[in-house]
Amino acid sequence: MTDRVHAIVLAAGQGTRMKSALPKVLHPVGGQPMLGHVLDAAASAGIVLSHIVLGHGAEKVSAWLASRSAEPPRSVLQQKQLGTAHAVSQAMPEVPDTALVVVLYGDVPLITAETVAALITAAKDGFALVTVTLDQPRGYGRILRDAAGRVTGIVEEKDATPEQRQIREVNTGLMAASARRLRRWLSHVGNDNANGEYYLTDVVSLAAKDGIVVRTVSAAASEEVEGVNDPLQLARAERAFQRRNVERLQRDGLYLADPARFDLRGSLSIGRDVRIDVGCVLEGKVELGDDVQIGPYCLLRDVSIAAGTRIDAFSVLHEASAGRACIIGPYARLRPGTVLGDGVHIGNFVELKKTTVGAGSKANHLAYVGDAVVGARVNIGAGVITCNYDGANKFTTTIGDDAFIGTDSQLVAPVTIGRGAYIAAGSTIAKDAPADQLTINRSREQRSLPGWKRPTKG
Repeated sequence: MTDRVHAIVLAAGQGTRMKSALPKVLHPVGGQPMLGHVLDAAASAGIVLSHIVLGHGAEKVSAWLASRSAEPPRSVLQQKQLGTAHAVSQAMPEVPDTALVVVLYGDVPLITAETVAALITAAKDGFALVTVTLDQPRGYGRILRDAAGRVTGIVEEKDATPEQRQIREVNTGLMAASARRLRRWLSHVGNDNANGEYYLTDVVSLAAKDGIVVRTVSAAASEEVEGVNDPLQLARAERAFQRRNVERLQRDGLYLADPARFDLRGSLSIGRDVRIDVGCVLEGKVELGDDVQIGPYCLLRDVSIAAGTRIDAFSVLHEASAGRACIIGPYARLRPGTVLGDGVHIGNFVELKKTTVGAGSKANHLAYVGDAVVGARVNIGAGVITCNYDGANKFTTTIGDDAFIGTDSQLVAPVTIGRGAYIAAGSTIAKDAPADQLTINRSREQRSLPGWKRPTKG
């Protein structure tokens, strides 16, 4: 069935209430543009072909679509925003009569694949739309039914009578119908209404007049079908998205100190007994093995952490991986390309970039190690720096197994520190240091200056 289902996603709105230069559908929820969530839901429901109706900010949306996939969905430009029926009609020339059309909205990011699939099923032999019953239906089009409960139409609130405004079942805008019928109904939609627009909702009454049974699908929750029109609604969608994620993860066994203070902006896979403290943000693809512990206020982006590793408070990890039983932080930063072996300790205010660290090595305090290959059981003292950049090019520092790098030393790359080498504190090493020897490079004498006076404030 879904081989012939086409989604038409309306994404042409200007979003003036967002008060932003960014097109509305590109504002993120859970780290992904709202439009991305809608396309993901359609794909998960089995829809292969989608058509995006663009308008304001079309170039930016098109660029994002191209960056998202080598084969982006088809798009069409709605030159003038004349209403939702007009928007759908712009995409219809690319849809064959034999198709089933599902209409979705790029600013309704919480729609689920389950609801889209239910909509497709309900529309197989007619016409279907998604409705929701609200305690406060203000602003929504109302579902009109006859005495037998059959849907006869939708009335927008501006055009509704006082009695009709008491109806609590409202239209969400999501609908599905055969392309052949929808094309004909769209051709009969007029704009004789308070806004002078061509409403897609008018096809409901046209379908009912044709004797087509209009089936309804109830959204599981009202938040699933709420549109986003301003930053306040965007924030509400974000919280709803996070609640949905948290509930799923907790059912999978994740321990969270406070679910309300955790944000997932990507995907997370977990082992057993994973514990995450408050204020943590996870972005991109994050993998956490058994017994991993994440301290408060950490940021993890595209990382893989093996079993038994602990990440202490205020640490930032980006495109990095850590082996088993590591200790990272607090206040550690692992930049892209960092790979830690088993049992590595990276302490407070230590920064690593594009560095491989062997099993059992330690850099516990105030160090920068970039573009380096560090062996096993190496000790890197406080204040150590690999001088990897000459202003134009990056160079590699290689440190052999069991080496000791003394406090406040600088390793000027390219340089190799031999296996078991010992670098004395305060040394600047610009030449290779041999294995199993003490290498020292300091000023030749220590001097004290008589008569020196401490500076005073002027």
